[in-house]
Amino acid sequence: MIELLSCGYRYLHSTGIVIDRPHGSGDYAFVFFRNRSEVVVGRSRTICERDSYILFGPDTPHMYRESELPFVNDWFHCTGEGMAAIIAELRLPLNTLLPASDPSLISRSIMEMHRILKAGGPLRARIVDAEIRSLLMKLSNLHEMSFTEKQGRHYRQFSELRDELYNSPQRHPSVDELAARLNLSKSYFQHLYKELFGCSVVTDMINGRLEYAKYLLRHSAYSVSRIAAMCGYEHDTHFMRQFKKFAGVTPGRYRDGS
Repeated sequence: MIELLSCGYRYLHSTGIVIDRPHGSGDYAFVFFRNRSEVVVGRSRTICERDSYILFGPDTPHMYRESELPFVNDWFHCTGEGMAAIIAELRLPLNTLLPASDPSLISRSIMEMHRILKAGGPLRARIVDAEIRSLLMKLSNLHEMSFTEKQGRHYRQFSELRDELYNSPQRHPSVDELAARLNLSKSYFQHLYKELFGCSVVTDMINGRLEYAKYLLRHSAYSVSRIAAMCGYEHDTHFMRQFKKFAGVTPGRYRDGS
């Protein structure tokens, strides 16, 4: 099991701070730099850009400090045999600065670890173990996706936009509106979206609406007409036609499980 020793969320040091560990921290130290910082690993000194992270090994000499003020970071220290195993399994690079394609993912995870650590409870240790494993797996998954520089630069914005589309299936934003929100041309927005997620934004919006429709058909008593409206369709006929194309059966037969 992985044991969380300590963690900090959105720590702000208005006058800066120097963390110097010439013999390592004795545990695994994860640091997420929210702004430009100076990082020394062994004898290698680097100025890392904002929204970068690093996982230091227990015996790795390291130092970090602000490169600009205020210095803000998230961090956690952990130990346990489970760490060595999952690092090997996921081929996570230790002592290496990496850009965070999705900074909010890291912040949310560490904020949740902090909350769980303070809350206590009989299952706290198991929950924290799962949280750390989940974060490391998600970071490894993003790292393995091997974004190009331009994809990595836009991934966070596109990911948040995609979440919004899936969470609001009743809305009908145009591609022009979505592109304008990210200050991109329509053609470049569509090109990047397909590169990142493997389908067009229009197809993704339809998939999101119909996945929600499938959930409502199986888990609610709403009529097909009501579900069509809740999923953003003005006409039942259009909804039923698109649903059958997507699911292979009509909404009624899907609800019946046939």
